[in-house]
Amino acid sequence: MAVKVVACILFITAISGALANDPDMLQDLCVANLSSGIKVNGFACKDEANVTEADFFYDGLAKPGQINNSVGSIVTGANVGKIPGLNTLGVSLSRIDYAPDGLNPPHTHPRATEIIYVLEGTLDVGFITTANKLIARTITKGDVFAFPRGLVHFQKNNGDKAASVISAFNSQLPGTQSIAVTLFTATPAVPDNVLTKAFHIGSKEVQKIRSKLAPKK
Repeated sequence: MAVKVVACILFITAISGALANDPDMLQDLCVANLSSGIKVNGFACKDEANVTEADFFYDGLAKPGQINNSVGSIVTGANVGKIPGLNTLGVSLSRIDYAPDGLNPPHTHPRATEIIYVLEGTLDVGFITTANKLIARTITKGDVFAFPRGLVHFQKNNGDKAASVISAFNSQLPGTQSIAVTLFTATPAVPDNVLTKAFHIGSKEVQKIRSKLAPKK
């Protein structure tokens, strides 16, 4: 009986590890062929004869992003879409820049845990557990804070100076679902009667929120 229990624990541990992030790679590299029409759990591999150092390089995080939106923050990703060599490696980065009073609105990453390192400034950050508990604190230059996979989280610059962080993920493509944008700008639209009942607001308020969150054309 004890042997069976140990075997079950080992099996569950192995499965949990396998599901914790992207699947393990089965070769040295699998540079993403982003132009391939083949869709797998990741991207099809480029012919290794055509792989170059450019497939593993990206300089897009060196400078602050240009903020031109109402929330006052901008995310610059360094994932497999920008660095094809990350395909099957299970890692990626982002840079987030915040204007004074800027907000990275409540959102989730369904495929990755996130950890941020503050480059400049001071931020109020937090995440909400499934028990509806807020875990939050103020972080400043040099600090690190982690957001567990799939949990709603945010960062807010309450200072009068710009702030920036580097984010690391245990996925080549962590995915992002911004809560408000997801619910109010989905296509096809989430029915009004779902949103009015969920948020205790009227149809006019739903339309007003939709108009404010709709992507600029």
